[in-house]
Amino acid sequence: SSEEFSSAWLNGKKSFNRFEQKGLKLEECDFSTVLVDPPRAGLDDDTVKLVQNFDRIVYISCNPDTLCGNLETITQTHKVTRFALFDQFPYSHHVECGVILERKQG
Repeated sequence: SSEEFSSAWLNGKKSFNRFEQKGLKLEECDFSTVLVDPPRAGLDDDTVKLVQNFDRIVYISCNPDTLCGNLETITQTHKVTRFALFDQFPYSHHVECGVILERKQG
């Protein structure tokens, strides 16, 4: 689960159940990009901190309001390099957003 991964990553654990089942070790992986697609409530504070550790963030959102709130924090360390709005549900107020963020240099 995302909670298990977040906990393992933030607490310096060497592995977690899904990796162990596949014979993988977290410390042997070199992650530079993270994909997040949170529920309408957006990312919780711990997950926002987690994603800020990555060089590139691909953020898919179904709620522009919570996306905006999360971006207030994430853009302290990253800049938006691409943004797209998708109207997948015509005649409704629902939209999907796709954002690519890259770590700020310097």
